[in-house]
Amino acid sequence: MISVFTASWLDLNPSLWEICLRLGLTAVFVGIIGFERQMRHKIAGVTTHLMVAFGACGIALVQEYLYQEALTLAVDLAAQQIAVNLERQRVIAQVVVGVGFLGSGTILKSSNGIYGLTTAATLWLGAMIGLALGMGAYVIGIAITVFSFFFLTVVRALLEKTKTRHVKSPEILGAEIIEK
Repeated sequence: MISVFTASWLDLNPSLWEICLRLGLTAVFVGIIGFERQMRHKIAGVTTHLMVAFGACGIALVQEYLYQEALTLAVDLAAQQIAVNLERQRVIAQVVVGVGFLGSGTILKSSNGIYGLTTAATLWLGAMIGLALGMGAYVIGIAITVFSFFFLTVVRALLEKTKTRHVKSPEILGAEIIEK
């Protein structure tokens, strides 16, 4: 495992270019969702979404290095007739749980209702996009972003024109008159 962090910059797998590409795509596509949240004056905006996504992307990149190192070791062990089971999905499970916990901090309950559920969901979504892009699944990460942004903007705008209007969060919780 130490060799992962001491490897030459030229010998990286994925390459330094690939790492920058994955982080750049994460910045662009999660930034779109974070920007939408910031424009709606939500508790978590662009920077919060990006920090969560960069963390998830970074974890996916480290997992990729560890996986490549484990593959090399597995080949050596297979030559000695030793079976190895490699599991790449474990890191994903940990990020899903950890970011879910983080997102719960954006959910606020008052006597008027519950606020922040969409923001919590978009933080979790940002982490998933970061994981997808960090693992090199570009089409999945971009598709999730496009669909999410479409529903956060276009579909929400359409719903606000119907009777199934989305309940807006008050500007300052507790500032409204509470009817009992």
